[in-house]
Amino acid sequence: MDRRSFLTRSTLAASTAALIANQAYAAPNTTPRRVGLIGCGWYGKCDLLQLLNVEPVEVVSLCDVDSKLLEECADLMQSRQKSGNRPRTYAHFADMLAEKDLDIVLVATPDHWHALAMIAAVNAGADVYVQKPTGVDTLESKAMLDAARATGRVVQVGTQRRSTPHLIEAKKRVVDEGLLGNVAFAEVCCYYHMRTNKNPPIIAPPEHLDFETWTGPAPMRGYNEVIHPRSWRAFMEYGNGIVGDMCVHMLDLVRWQLGLGWPRRISSVGGIQVQTESIANISDTQTATFDFDELDVVWTHRSWGSAPDPQYPWAAIIYGDRGTLKLSVQRYDFEPRGGGKKLSGEPLIELDRYPSDESDVKNWKMELHVASAIRGHMRDFLDAIDKRSKPVADIEQGHISSASCFMANNAMQLGRTLEFDPSTHTIPGDSEATAALKRTYRAPYQHPAG
Repeated sequence: MDRRSFLTRSTLAASTAALIANQAYAAPNTTPRRVGLIGCGWYGKCDLLQLLNVEPVEVVSLCDVDSKLLEECADLMQSRQKSGNRPRTYAHFADMLAEKDLDIVLVATPDHWHALAMIAAVNAGADVYVQKPTGVDTLESKAMLDAARATGRVVQVGTQRRSTPHLIEAKKRVVDEGLLGNVAFAEVCCYYHMRTNKNPPIIAPPEHLDFETWTGPAPMRGYNEVIHPRSWRAFMEYGNGIVGDMCVHMLDLVRWQLGLGWPRRISSVGGIQVQTESIANISDTQTATFDFDELDVVWTHRSWGSAPDPQYPWAAIIYGDRGTLKLSVQRYDFEPRGGGKKLSGEPLIELDRYPSDESDVKNWKMELHVASAIRGHMRDFLDAIDKRSKPVADIEQGHISSASCFMANNAMQLGRTLEFDPSTHTIPGDSEATAALKRTYRAPYQHPAG
Protein backbone atom coordinates (compact mmCIF):
# COMPACT_ATOMS: atom_id res chain seq x y z
CA MET A 1 0.00 0.00 0.00
CA ASP A 2 1.46 3.38 -1.03
CA ARG A 3 1.26 5.79 1.91
CA ARG A 4 2.21 8.94 0.01
CA SER A 5 -1.45 9.74 -0.57
CA PHE A 6 -1.84 10.86 3.00
CA LEU A 7 1.58 12.42 3.58
CA THR A 8 0.55 16.05 3.26
CA ARG A 9 -2.35 15.70 5.66
CA SER A 10 -0.45 13.66 8.22
CA THR A 11 2.65 15.87 8.08
CA LEU A 12 0.52 18.89 8.95
CA ALA A 13 -1.12 16.97 11.81
CA ALA A 14 2.22 15.80 13.18
CA SER A 15 3.76 19.27 12.99
CA THR A 16 0.79 20.78 14.80
CA ALA A 17 0.89 18.08 17.47
CA ALA A 18 4.61 18.56 17.99
CA LEU A 19 4.13 22.30 18.41
CA ILE A 20 1.38 21.78 20.95
CA ALA A 21 3.42 19.18 22.83
CA ASN A 22 6.35 21.54 23.34
CA GLN A 23 4.58 24.75 24.27
CA ALA A 24 2.86 25.77 27.47
CA TYR A 25 -0.88 25.98 26.98
CA ALA A 26 -2.39 29.45 27.44
CA ALA A 27 -6.11 29.58 28.15
CA PRO A 28 -7.95 32.23 26.10
CA ASN A 29 -9.52 33.79 29.20
CA THR A 30 -8.58 34.43 32.81
CA THR A 31 -11.45 32.49 34.39
CA PRO A 32 -10.20 29.07 35.44
CA ARG A 33 -12.04 26.16 33.91
CA ARG A 34 -13.95 24.17 36.49
CA VAL A 35 -12.96 20.50 36.52
CA GLY A 36 -14.37 17.34 38.03
CA LEU A 37 -12.86 13.86 38.23
CA ILE A 38 -14.81 10.58 38.29
CA GLY A 39 -12.52 7.82 39.51
CA CYS A 40 -9.78 8.89 41.94
CA GLY A 41 -7.43 5.93 41.62
CA TRP A 42 -4.05 5.61 39.92
CA TYR A 43 -4.59 7.10 36.48
CA GLY A 44 -7.27 9.53 37.59
CA LYS A 45 -4.67 11.24 39.75
CA CYS A 46 -2.02 11.06 37.01
CA ASP A 47 -4.31 12.67 34.44
CA LEU A 48 -5.54 15.38 36.77
CA LEU A 49 -2.05 16.30 37.99
CA GLN A 50 -0.87 16.76 34.42
CA LEU A 51 -3.91 18.87 33.57
CA LEU A 52 -2.97 21.11 36.49
CA ASN A 53 0.57 21.26 35.11
CA VAL A 54 -0.53 22.65 31.74
CA GLU A 55 -3.31 25.01 32.83
CA PRO A 56 -4.33 26.55 36.18
CA VAL A 57 -7.75 24.91 36.22
CA GLU A 58 -9.85 24.78 39.36
CA VAL A 59 -10.58 21.24 40.51
CA VAL A 60 -13.96 21.71 42.18
CA SER A 61 -15.40 18.17 42.32
CA LEU A 62 -14.16 14.64 42.89
CA CYS A 63 -16.12 11.39 42.81
CA ASP A 64 -15.28 7.85 43.85
CA VAL A 65 -17.09 4.94 45.49
CA ASP A 66 -13.95 4.29 47.56
CA SER A 67 -14.01 6.88 50.35
CA LYS A 68 -10.33 6.30 51.12
CA LEU A 69 -9.22 7.08 47.58
CA LEU A 70 -11.64 10.00 47.47
CA GLU A 71 -10.25 11.71 50.56
CA GLU A 72 -6.67 11.03 49.49
CA CYS A 73 -7.30 12.68 46.14
CA ALA A 74 -9.06 15.66 47.76
CA ASP A 75 -6.05 16.24 50.00
CA LEU A 76 -3.71 16.01 47.02
CA MET A 77 -5.68 18.46 44.88
CA GLN A 78 -5.97 20.94 47.72
CA SER A 79 -2.19 20.87 48.09
CA ARG A 80 -1.49 21.19 44.37
CA GLN A 81 -3.95 23.63 42.88
CA LYS A 82 -3.14 27.32 43.06
CA SER A 83 -6.31 28.34 44.89
CA GLY A 84 -5.63 25.94 47.74
CA ASN A 85 -9.32 25.06 47.76
CA ARG A 86 -10.40 21.57 48.71
CA PRO A 87 -12.65 20.00 46.05
CA ARG A 88 -16.16 18.88 46.88
CA THR A 89 -16.42 15.10 47.20
CA TYR A 90 -19.16 12.77 45.99
CA ALA A 91 -19.85 9.06 46.23
CA HIS A 92 -22.05 9.06 43.12
CA PHE A 93 -21.26 10.88 39.88
CA ALA A 94 -24.93 11.65 39.24
CA ASP A 95 -24.88 13.89 42.33
CA MET A 96 -21.68 15.57 41.17
CA LEU A 97 -23.00 16.21 37.67
CA ALA A 98 -26.34 17.47 39.00
CA GLU A 99 -24.53 20.65 40.08
CA LYS A 100 -24.10 21.44 36.35
CA ASP A 101 -21.17 23.74 37.07
CA LEU A 102 -18.31 21.79 35.47
CA ASP A 103 -16.56 22.78 32.25
CA ILE A 104 -14.48 19.60 32.07
CA VAL A 105 -14.96 16.12 33.47
CA LEU A 106 -12.24 13.48 33.55
CA VAL A 107 -13.45 9.86 33.61
CA ALA A 108 -10.91 7.39 35.03
CA THR A 109 -13.12 4.64 36.42
CA PRO A 110 -12.70 0.94 35.64
CA ASP A 111 -13.68 0.23 32.04
CA HIS A 112 -17.19 -1.03 32.77
CA TRP A 113 -18.20 2.42 34.06
CA HIS A 114 -16.65 4.52 31.24
CA ALA A 115 -19.72 4.72 29.02
CA LEU A 116 -22.37 5.65 31.58
CA ALA A 117 -20.13 8.25 33.24
CA MET A 118 -19.03 9.86 29.95
CA ILE A 119 -22.54 10.00 28.53
CA ALA A 120 -23.88 11.52 31.75
CA ALA A 121 -21.08 14.12 31.74
CA VAL A 122 -21.68 15.33 28.17
CA ASN A 123 -25.41 15.45 28.86
CA ALA A 124 -24.61 17.68 31.84
CA GLY A 125 -22.80 20.10 29.50
CA ALA A 126 -19.19 19.18 30.16
CA ASP A 127 -16.37 18.39 27.75
CA VAL A 128 -14.82 15.05 28.67
CA TYR A 129 -11.45 13.33 28.82
CA VAL A 130 -12.21 9.61 29.15
CA GLN A 131 -9.69 6.87 29.72
CA LYS A 132 -9.28 4.07 27.22
CA PRO A 133 -10.81 1.78 26.13
CA THR A 134 -14.04 3.64 25.52
CA GLY A 135 -16.16 1.03 27.26
CA VAL A 136 -16.57 -2.73 27.37
CA ASP A 137 -18.62 -3.53 24.27
CA THR A 138 -18.97 -2.19 20.74
CA LEU A 139 -22.50 -0.77 20.96
CA GLU A 140 -21.77 0.85 24.32
CA SER A 141 -18.78 2.54 22.68
CA LYS A 142 -20.94 3.65 19.74
CA ALA A 143 -23.45 5.15 22.20
CA MET A 144 -20.62 7.27 23.62
CA LEU A 145 -19.80 8.61 20.15
CA ASP A 146 -23.48 9.32 19.49
CA ALA A 147 -23.85 11.20 22.79
CA ALA A 148 -20.79 13.34 22.09
CA ARG A 149 -22.06 14.29 18.66
CA ALA A 150 -25.63 14.92 19.83
CA THR A 151 -24.48 17.29 22.58
CA GLY A 152 -21.67 18.92 20.62
CA ARG A 153 -19.19 18.25 23.41
CA VAL A 154 -15.48 17.64 22.89
CA VAL A 155 -14.39 14.18 24.01
CA GLN A 156 -10.75 13.13 24.12
CA VAL A 157 -9.90 9.45 24.71
CA GLY A 158 -6.79 8.60 26.72
CA THR A 159 -4.91 6.96 23.85
CA GLN A 160 -2.02 9.34 24.42
CA ARG A 161 0.39 7.66 22.04
CA ARG A 162 -0.99 10.22 19.55
CA SER A 163 0.46 12.96 21.77
CA THR A 164 3.73 11.24 22.71
CA PRO A 165 6.56 13.57 21.59
CA HIS A 166 9.02 10.92 20.38
CA LEU A 167 6.25 9.07 18.50
CA ILE A 168 5.12 12.31 16.85
CA GLU A 169 8.77 12.72 15.84
CA ALA A 170 8.85 9.19 14.41
CA LYS A 171 5.73 9.88 12.37
CA LYS A 172 7.16 13.10 11.01
CA ARG A 173 10.69 11.83 10.29
CA VAL A 174 9.88 8.34 9.02
CA VAL A 175 6.28 7.72 8.00
CA ASP A 176 5.42 11.15 6.62
CA GLU A 177 8.72 11.30 4.73
CA GLY A 178 7.92 8.01 3.01
CA LEU A 179 11.02 6.25 4.37
CA LEU A 180 9.10 3.02 4.91
CA GLY A 181 8.06 2.75 1.27
CA ASN A 182 5.10 0.46 0.69
CA VAL A 183 3.62 -0.87 3.93
CA ALA A 184 1.58 -4.06 4.04
CA PHE A 185 2.14 -5.48 7.52
CA ALA A 186 2.47 -4.35 11.15
CA GLU A 187 2.93 -6.22 14.39
CA VAL A 188 1.61 -5.05 17.75
CA CYS A 189 2.44 -6.93 20.92
CA CYS A 190 2.66 -7.07 24.70
CA TYR A 191 4.80 -9.54 26.62
CA TYR A 192 4.48 -7.95 30.07
CA HIS A 193 3.76 -10.35 32.93
CA MET A 194 0.72 -8.30 33.91
CA ARG A 195 -1.84 -11.05 34.53
CA THR A 196 -2.19 -12.06 38.16
CA ASN A 197 -1.15 -15.54 39.25
CA LYS A 198 -3.04 -15.25 42.54
CA ASN A 199 -6.06 -17.26 43.57
CA PRO A 200 -7.32 -15.51 46.71
CA PRO A 201 -10.53 -16.41 48.55
CA ILE A 202 -13.77 -14.46 48.42
CA ILE A 203 -13.91 -12.00 51.30
CA ALA A 204 -16.06 -9.09 52.44
CA PRO A 205 -15.27 -5.80 50.65
CA PRO A 206 -13.45 -3.21 52.76
CA GLU A 207 -15.72 -0.78 54.59
CA HIS A 208 -14.42 2.18 52.62
CA LEU A 209 -15.56 0.63 49.30
CA ASP A 210 -19.16 0.61 48.08
CA PHE A 211 -18.73 -2.60 46.10
CA GLU A 212 -22.35 -2.72 44.95
CA THR A 213 -22.00 0.64 43.20
CA TRP A 214 -18.44 -0.16 42.08
CA THR A 215 -19.82 -3.24 40.29
CA GLY A 216 -22.58 -1.16 38.71
CA PRO A 217 -23.72 -2.57 35.35
CA ALA A 218 -21.20 -5.44 35.43
CA PRO A 219 -22.13 -8.96 36.59
CA MET A 220 -21.88 -9.30 40.37
CA ARG A 221 -19.13 -11.62 41.52
CA GLY A 222 -17.69 -12.26 44.96
CA TYR A 223 -15.15 -9.71 46.14
CA ASN A 224 -11.51 -10.72 46.49
CA GLU A 225 -8.28 -8.82 47.07
CA VAL A 226 -7.36 -8.84 43.37
CA ILE A 227 -10.39 -6.82 42.28
CA HIS A 228 -9.65 -3.46 43.90
CA PRO A 229 -7.73 -1.32 43.31
CA ARG A 230 -6.13 -1.67 39.85
CA SER A 231 -6.13 -5.45 39.43
CA TRP A 232 -9.77 -5.54 38.28
CA ARG A 233 -8.31 -5.88 34.76
CA ALA A 234 -7.85 -9.58 35.55
CA PHE A 235 -11.58 -10.12 35.02
CA MET A 236 -13.57 -9.93 31.79
CA GLU A 237 -16.59 -8.71 33.79
CA TYR A 238 -14.91 -5.31 34.18
CA GLY A 239 -12.87 -4.94 30.99
CA ASN A 240 -11.55 -6.73 27.92
CA GLY A 241 -8.36 -8.31 29.16
CA ILE A 242 -4.91 -7.48 27.84
CA VAL A 243 -6.34 -6.85 24.37
CA GLY A 244 -8.65 -4.14 25.72
CA ASP A 245 -5.97 -2.73 28.00
CA MET A 246 -2.78 -2.82 25.92
CA CYS A 247 -3.64 -3.69 22.31
CA VAL A 248 -5.94 -0.67 22.11
CA HIS A 249 -2.93 1.62 22.57
CA MET A 250 -0.73 -0.05 19.99
CA LEU A 251 -3.48 -0.64 17.42
CA ASP A 252 -4.45 3.01 17.78
CA LEU A 253 -0.80 3.98 17.36
CA VAL A 254 -0.54 2.09 14.05
CA ARG A 255 -3.88 3.45 12.84
CA TRP A 256 -2.72 7.00 13.58
CA GLN A 257 0.73 6.55 12.07
CA LEU A 258 -0.66 5.08 8.83
CA GLY A 259 -4.00 6.88 8.56
CA LEU A 260 -6.15 3.73 8.88
CA GLY A 261 -9.87 3.57 9.59
CA TRP A 262 -11.91 0.48 10.46
CA PRO A 263 -10.52 -3.01 9.87
CA ARG A 264 -12.66 -4.99 7.45
CA ARG A 265 -12.18 -8.36 9.14
CA ILE A 266 -11.12 -9.35 12.66
CA SER A 267 -10.03 -12.80 13.81
CA SER A 268 -8.44 -14.05 17.02
CA VAL A 269 -7.31 -17.22 18.76
CA GLY A 270 -6.03 -17.88 22.25
CA GLY A 271 -7.18 -18.42 25.80
CA ILE A 272 -5.88 -19.46 29.21
CA GLN A 273 -3.12 -21.81 28.19
CA VAL A 274 -0.41 -21.52 30.85
CA GLN A 275 -1.56 -19.65 33.96
CA THR A 276 -4.40 -22.03 34.71
CA GLU A 277 -4.21 -21.79 38.50
CA SER A 278 -4.98 -18.06 38.62
CA ILE A 279 -8.35 -16.60 39.56
CA ALA A 280 -8.07 -14.34 36.49
CA ASN A 281 -10.42 -15.17 33.61
CA ILE A 282 -8.70 -13.11 30.90
CA SER A 283 -6.54 -14.83 28.29
CA ASP A 284 -2.86 -15.32 29.03
CA THR A 285 -2.07 -16.04 25.37
CA GLN A 286 -3.79 -14.44 22.39
CA THR A 287 -3.21 -13.48 18.78
CA ALA A 288 -5.55 -11.24 16.79
CA THR A 289 -5.48 -10.15 13.16
CA PHE A 290 -6.99 -6.83 12.10
CA ASP A 291 -7.39 -6.99 8.33
CA PHE A 292 -7.43 -3.60 6.57
CA ASP A 293 -7.68 -5.22 3.11
CA GLU A 294 -4.24 -4.22 1.83
CA LEU A 295 -2.60 -4.22 5.25
CA ASP A 296 -2.74 -6.61 8.21
CA VAL A 297 -2.05 -5.59 11.79
CA VAL A 298 -1.35 -8.64 13.95
CA TRP A 299 -1.48 -8.53 17.75
CA THR A 300 0.18 -11.02 20.11
CA HIS A 301 0.27 -11.11 23.88
CA ARG A 302 1.73 -13.57 26.35
CA SER A 303 1.71 -12.88 30.07
CA TRP A 304 4.40 -15.54 30.54
CA GLY A 305 7.77 -16.34 29.00
CA SER A 306 10.17 -13.86 27.39
CA ALA A 307 9.75 -11.09 24.85
CA PRO A 308 11.32 -11.80 21.41
CA ASP A 309 12.92 -8.34 21.52
CA PRO A 310 13.76 -7.28 25.11
CA GLN A 311 13.90 -3.62 24.02
CA TYR A 312 10.34 -3.80 22.68
CA PRO A 313 8.20 -5.89 25.06
CA TRP A 314 5.15 -3.66 24.41
CA ALA A 315 5.37 -2.26 20.92
CA ALA A 316 4.23 -1.60 17.38
CA ILE A 317 6.47 -2.63 14.49
CA ILE A 318 5.64 -1.33 11.02
CA TYR A 319 7.24 -3.08 8.05
CA GLY A 320 7.81 -1.38 4.71
CA ASP A 321 9.68 -2.56 1.65
CA ARG A 322 12.27 0.16 2.31
CA GLY A 323 12.64 -0.18 6.06
CA THR A 324 11.26 -1.13 9.48
CA LEU A 325 9.99 1.20 12.22
CA LYS A 326 9.80 0.01 15.83
CA LEU A 327 7.69 2.09 18.22
CA SER A 328 7.16 1.92 21.98
CA VAL A 329 6.55 4.20 24.93
CA GLN A 330 10.28 4.00 25.68
CA ARG A 331 11.82 4.68 22.23
CA TYR A 332 11.59 4.34 18.48
CA ASP A 333 14.08 2.93 15.96
CA PHE A 334 14.02 3.06 12.18
CA GLU A 335 16.32 0.81 10.19
CA PRO A 336 16.43 1.20 6.40
CA ARG A 337 16.49 -2.01 4.40
CA GLY A 338 19.86 -2.62 2.74
CA GLY A 339 21.69 -0.01 4.79
CA GLY A 340 21.43 3.72 5.15
CA LYS A 341 20.84 6.20 7.94
CA LYS A 342 19.22 4.78 11.04
CA LEU A 343 16.94 7.01 13.09
CA SER A 344 15.94 6.76 16.74
CA GLY A 345 14.34 8.75 19.52
CA GLU A 346 13.51 8.55 23.22
CA PRO A 347 10.81 9.95 25.54
CA LEU A 348 10.80 13.63 26.39
CA ILE A 349 11.65 13.96 30.09
CA GLU A 350 10.95 17.44 31.45
CA LEU A 351 12.02 17.46 35.09
CA ASP A 352 13.51 20.92 34.64
CA ARG A 353 10.11 22.36 33.64
CA TYR A 354 7.96 20.04 35.75
CA PRO A 355 9.95 19.07 38.87
CA SER A 356 6.78 17.64 40.47
CA ASP A 357 7.09 14.69 38.07
CA GLU A 358 9.80 13.23 40.29
CA SER A 359 7.65 13.14 43.43
CA ASP A 360 4.59 12.02 41.45
CA VAL A 361 6.53 9.00 40.21
CA LYS A 362 7.41 8.12 43.78
CA ASN A 363 4.11 8.93 45.48
CA TRP A 364 1.48 8.20 42.84
CA LYS A 365 3.20 5.65 40.58
CA MET A 366 3.15 8.03 37.64
CA GLU A 367 5.20 6.78 34.69
CA LEU A 368 7.92 9.37 34.08
CA HIS A 369 8.35 8.48 30.41
CA VAL A 370 4.60 9.03 29.85
CA ALA A 371 4.27 12.37 31.66
CA SER A 372 5.06 14.52 28.61
CA ALA A 373 2.58 12.48 26.55
CA ILE A 374 -0.24 13.12 29.02
CA ARG A 375 0.62 16.81 29.06
CA GLY A 376 0.56 16.92 25.27
CA HIS A 377 -2.76 15.08 25.23
CA MET A 378 -4.23 17.55 27.73
CA ARG A 379 -2.99 20.55 25.74
CA ASP A 380 -4.54 19.12 22.58
CA PHE A 381 -7.81 18.55 24.48
CA LEU A 382 -7.88 22.12 25.79
CA ASP A 383 -7.09 23.51 22.36
CA ALA A 384 -9.95 21.51 20.84
CA ILE A 385 -12.31 22.84 23.50
CA ASP A 386 -11.35 26.42 22.65
CA LYS A 387 -11.78 25.83 18.93
CA ARG A 388 -14.80 23.50 19.32
CA SER A 389 -12.95 21.07 17.10
CA LYS A 390 -12.03 17.40 17.23
CA PRO A 391 -9.00 16.53 19.35
CA VAL A 392 -6.28 14.18 18.14
CA ALA A 393 -7.88 11.23 19.97
CA ASP A 394 -11.47 12.23 19.31
CA ILE A 395 -14.14 9.84 20.59
CA GLU A 396 -14.65 8.50 17.05
CA GLN A 397 -11.01 7.44 16.81
CA GLY A 398 -11.17 5.99 20.30
CA HIS A 399 -14.33 4.12 19.34
CA ILE A 400 -12.72 2.55 16.27
CA SER A 401 -9.63 1.34 18.14
CA SER A 402 -11.56 0.20 21.21
CA ALA A 403 -14.38 -1.58 19.38
CA SER A 404 -11.87 -3.35 17.15
CA CYS A 405 -10.27 -4.81 20.28
CA PHE A 406 -13.64 -5.74 21.76
CA MET A 407 -14.46 -7.62 18.57
CA ALA A 408 -11.12 -9.44 18.67
CA ASN A 409 -12.24 -10.98 21.95
CA ASN A 410 -15.63 -11.76 20.43
CA ALA A 411 -13.93 -13.47 17.49
CA MET A 412 -11.82 -15.59 19.85
CA GLN A 413 -14.85 -16.60 21.89
CA LEU A 414 -16.96 -17.42 18.83
CA GLY A 415 -14.13 -19.16 17.01
CA ARG A 416 -14.54 -17.38 13.68
CA THR A 417 -13.60 -14.29 11.69
CA LEU A 418 -15.92 -11.30 12.03
CA GLU A 419 -16.64 -9.05 9.06
CA PHE A 420 -17.87 -5.84 10.64
CA ASP A 421 -20.02 -3.26 8.87
CA PRO A 422 -19.35 0.12 10.53
CA SER A 423 -22.28 1.74 8.70
CA THR A 424 -24.76 -0.51 10.52
CA HIS A 425 -22.62 -1.67 13.45
CA THR A 426 -23.51 -5.28 12.72
CA ILE A 427 -21.82 -8.46 11.56
CA PRO A 428 -23.89 -9.08 8.39
CA GLY A 429 -25.19 -12.61 8.09
CA ASP A 430 -24.11 -13.53 11.63
CA SER A 431 -26.83 -12.86 14.20
CA GLU A 432 -24.87 -14.50 17.03
CA ALA A 433 -21.83 -12.30 16.44
CA THR A 434 -24.04 -9.21 16.09
CA ALA A 435 -25.70 -10.01 19.43
CA ALA A 436 -22.23 -10.27 21.01
CA LEU A 437 -21.56 -6.60 20.19
CA LYS A 438 -23.70 -5.69 23.21
CA ARG A 439 -23.23 -7.04 26.71
CA THR A 440 -26.12 -7.61 29.11
CA TYR A 441 -26.25 -5.02 31.89
CA ARG A 442 -27.02 -5.98 35.47
CA ALA A 443 -30.38 -4.66 36.63
CA PRO A 444 -31.41 -1.95 37.25
CA TYR A 445 -28.74 -0.42 34.99
CA GLN A 446 -29.76 0.26 31.39
CA HIS A 447 -27.42 -0.23 28.44
CA PRO A 448 -26.99 3.11 26.61
CA ALA A 449 -27.64 1.46 23.25
CA GLY A 450 -31.14 0.51 24.42
